[in-house]
Amino acid sequence: MALYLTSLVLSHFRSHKIGRLALDGRPVALYGANGAGKTNVLEAVSLFSPGRGLRRSSAEDMTRRPEALGWKLSGVLQAPQQVHEIEIWSEGGAARQVRIDEKAAPQVALGRIARVLWLIPAMDRLWIEGAEGRRRFLDRMTLSFEPGHAEATLAYERAMRERNRLLKDMVRDPGWYAALETQMAESGVVIDKNRRAALEQLAEAQEDAQTAFPAAELTLTHAEGHLPQTVEDVRVALAESRPRDVAAGRSLIGPHRADISGVYAAKGVPAKDCSTGEQKALLVSLILANARALARGFGAPPILLLDEVAAHLDPDRRAALYDEIAALGAQAWMTGTEQELFAAMGDRAQYVEVRDSDGLSELVPA
Repeated sequence: MALYLTSLVLSHFRSHKIGRLALDGRPVALYGANGAGKTNVLEAVSLFSPGRGLRRSSAEDMTRRPEALGWKLSGVLQAPQQVHEIEIWSEGGAARQVRIDEKAAPQVALGRIARVLWLIPAMDRLWIEGAEGRRRFLDRMTLSFEPGHAEATLAYERAMRERNRLLKDMVRDPGWYAALETQMAESGVVIDKNRRAALEQLAEAQEDAQTAFPAAELTLTHAEGHLPQTVEDVRVALAESRPRDVAAGRSLIGPHRADISGVYAAKGVPAKDCSTGEQKALLVSLILANARALARGFGAPPILLLDEVAAHLDPDRRAALYDEIAALGAQAWMTGTEQELFAAMGDRAQYVEVRDSDGLSELVPA
């Protein structure tokens, strides 16, 4: 079984006034000059999954300028069980709307029919920057395994925002906190459980893989040393932490303080101490492991979005990546400045030139 887009239409999205693609299940190589609009196409595809997309932009930021009419994406998704018609749009900068098979649907519903993973240049510094980016990376992988992870995360963040307001106002009456801390404890335990399950699946997918990319050992850590494992224990920990939290004006314990540490398994070297090339290879390895695990659990490999990945790999690793994508059977959307970067794919891929013509981005199948 497979998962891929058979058509994609962009209307007034970023630099694309109108763009249409007819596709099959093969990888898609997008090539063209810098600034032509290649990454904008990947961003459009990323919106066929829950969340804010690969740039984490607002709906208003995605609209084409200067018209600012709003934007719309349409696609036909071949999923493992059936074909879905999907429409995603925003009017006047409002939050984006989703329609699946002509019926209005919440964004989280996209996670039940599709899986989309991405690797973009902004993630290259994942191992050496702050914990927030690594949490986001982990949660995207977790969401690919467990669509309900998005709902647990939203519930936790809503309750934490309300609790933080009380903390900033230096409210000390326990009655104001009880319900919010129970909500945080209930959703926080689910978040932690989902993350640990995702890491286990990634480890299994890397363990038996014969690949040109080095395996990464990931460990979930917490700023407070560890997160209690039961709802009651988390609730008690939050209550006991109130004096410190009031002083700080924010919640100091919980899954929002989690982090992941990575180790280059074969060398035993922390990822943050590896070379730039090794750090990139570890990221590619994790994305491929995520895809292999999903192919087993979901019934089909995910759609992969690999922005400028070819330019950051030597020819041998580039060819190895293409071989692994082909073996997975994934529809991988890849960008590069020249078609030659994808020469090792041959007829295993479909090629699209992205041109900037008088301020308009054009999609030209090769």
